[in-house]
Amino acid sequence: MKKTEYCIVSTAVPDAGTAETLAGELLRERLAACIHMQDIRSCYVWENSLRKEKEIVLWIKTLERNYSDIEAFIQAHHPYDLPEIIKVPVTGGLPGYLEWLANSAGGSGSSQ
Repeated sequence: MKKTEYCIVSTAVPDAGTAETLAGELLRERLAACIHMQDIRSCYVWENSLRKEKEIVLWIKTLERNYSDIEAFIQAHHPYDLPEIIKVPVTGGLPGYLEWLANSAGGSGSSQ
């Protein structure tokens, strides 16, 4: 698979407050350019029990180089014992949007 500069990281959280807190901090630290928050219904098996929960999924648009910082941040601040953290490579997109993404997700302390 071709290495890409861009990726989308997804994680699901239990409520809007948690979603807003995580998204706000990732954006303030410039680890993400844009975060979509979407209400979802999740079905999964946890500790041998079928669970059905309302959650909010965060789609975090970022740069590949920010992934390890985002993963560490989510693990440190997520209320779940084992949070979903999935990275999806972005292999293409509108060039102007990708340029904006790169400029907006420059990482902590970025002056871009």
